Amino acid sequence: MNDAQPPADRRLAAQALAADDPTGWFEPLYAEAAAGTSMVPWDRDEPNPLLVDWLHATPQPPGTRGLVLGCGYGTDAEFVAAQGIRTTAFDISPTAIRGARARFPRSPVTYTVADLLNPPESWQHAFDLVVESITVQSLPPAVRDAAIANIRILLAPNATLLVIADIAPAPATSGPPWPLTRADIDSFTTPALTQIRVETVPRPDVPDRHRWRAEFHRPAQPNP
Repeated sequence: MNDAQPPADRRLAAQALAADDPTGWFEPLYAEAAAGTSMVPWDRDEPNPLLVDWLHATPQPPGTRGLVLGCGYGTDAEFVAAQGIRTTAFDISPTAIRGARARFPRSPVTYTVADLLNPPESWQHAFDLVVESITVQSLPPAVRDAAIANIRILLAPNATLLVIADIAPAPATSGPPWPLTRADIDSFTTPALTQIRVETVPRPDVPDRHRWRAEFHRPAQPNP
């Protein structure tokens, strides 16, 4: 690839958006990565340190049902499961899910193909912990409200939502990614989903860069 060509994620996203398919670029990206012709820019060998710190500081009770959104090759999901959480993890890309199963052949995680913009009905109000790590920011702003609304639906009564995202000082005009503003973070909040804390946390992997880490709680009984 020469310097004039965009990265694979932006090239494929532009093609998908031109076809009015906001999620249509993920499978081609993972397919190219599987063929060795591209790379998945968010793939890491270690789980997200902002997730690691949070779960170490906020251990979940036995029997917690966890869901990891947009799991990719499964690194975060494996860490969540290692904390004793009954973990389901999904990605819209079948190639990503095959890669996760191959990378962790003895995994306790239930890996499955699913679409955040059209999640299974059986997942409604089904999870005690939902981990959203840099997934919403991978979707164009036009579908952001729908994605966030669907995330809320996944939360069981008395559940926790953890959101980790790159920070945008103003709404992003190009991507991916399309980092989140504080207003985007606040938009997760509803009478049925309480904002507990919002932090800007340094990224250990990128000097002088920070990410949002936001925690939300769905009450056992929604506020009137």
